[in-house]
Amino acid sequence: MAAALDIGSSKICCLIAEDEGEGVMRVLGVGHTEANGARGGAIVDMDAAEEAVRAAVHAAEKDAGETVRSVRLNLSGGRLHSELFEAAVELDGRAVGDADVHRAHAHSRRYAPPADRELVHLAPVDYAIDGAAGIREPRGIFGERLSVRFHAASAGRGSIRTLKACAGRCHLDVDAVLPSAYASGRAVLSEDEMSIGAVCVDMGAGATDIAAFLRGSLVFVDSVPMGGAHVTSDVAYGLATSPAAAERLKTVHGSVLAGGGDDREPIEVPEIGGEPDAGPVHVPRARLIEIVRPRLEETFRLVRERLDAARLGAAASRRVVLCGGASALSGVREVDADAGPRGAPGAAAAPARPSGVGGRPGLRDLRRDAGRGRGGGALRGRRLPGGRRRGADAVRPVRPMAAGELLIIADPAPGAGPAGEP
Repeated sequence: MAAALDIGSSKICCLIAEDEGEGVMRVLGVGHTEANGARGGAIVDMDAAEEAVRAAVHAAEKDAGETVRSVRLNLSGGRLHSELFEAAVELDGRAVGDADVHRAHAHSRRYAPPADRELVHLAPVDYAIDGAAGIREPRGIFGERLSVRFHAASAGRGSIRTLKACAGRCHLDVDAVLPSAYASGRAVLSEDEMSIGAVCVDMGAGATDIAAFLRGSLVFVDSVPMGGAHVTSDVAYGLATSPAAAERLKTVHGSVLAGGGDDREPIEVPEIGGEPDAGPVHVPRARLIEIVRPRLEETFRLVRERLDAARLGAAASRRVVLCGGASALSGVREVDADAGPRGAPGAAAAPARPSGVGGRPGLRDLRRDAGRGRGGGALRGRRLPGGRRRGADAVRPVRPMAAGELLIIADPAPGAGPAGEP
């Protein structure tokens, strides 16, 4: 049995599943509650967050008839940062063996993020022999030098420690901390999409998380501090109504595409502090669309800028898949297509779809469920090898690294200092 805990800005969700073998897991129970005490994936009120987590976990336990003792924790926001680096070993003309691969992987564990950050993902992306890249299985291939490219993702140490402390107050051990965008990608992307290259954009309430996959591996994660709650706030301010009314207006009448009759379609807006005898306030639906669209355009512009800065190229961003509650707004796909990643002409934006499967779903049934996808993706993900060791032999970039730049970690020459030192 395994459990995933997702602490979002609008809700906290706990998912319990059991492994049925051959990569299939069956969902046993699901619990969710309003995310009191959390905003943008971060804890802002520990007592309120603890109570909400307890409620979500208890509901999942009751549904499953099991007791949860440990969870995989999804991290949204948290100042995510991606780096690609390369570890290399000399072969001296012989074929690559298990020992060579293990030695290259051991080099990767000498990588360490800055002191104020904690590693949340470290995994190989691909292999190269004598500069020939794109090798998925290097064993048995002859050459002079084996290089392994790794992707490392780190997050603010304070955010992670706070989330772990909240789980600890609920008597839960944390098995692993996973970037939410990575978990979402594993939930909503097919194996083919991850192989040819795709970007998962998870549009939550307080943040929009980004994960890019290529050749089946995660190559980039990031987060934009903007989501559906910001759209709701814009509607509340622009129409002078309460947040609850603004959320309903956004959900029921909101869109980012203007229609010919929107100017003549009135919608009723509850007024804050209005006179008891005053009639309802009516505004044209076009006014609501004028408020909603700019915020979503800005969100996708920031997503595009993050992808451009990562220099992933067209291969990793030729397909964009949207998930999360904010992606359910009418017309979001068209806005995303207009503001899609540069360098990816014709990129297909495919919004995540509900599974439409009745009864108790398995994880595969949750792949297109915007609300529970991240929990399902966290349970699909395995605990990846990663280096948390710090010390004199830890390898750090000798200067700030640009996104997509390679840090080289190689076998030191005889008499040289620790690898990575100038």
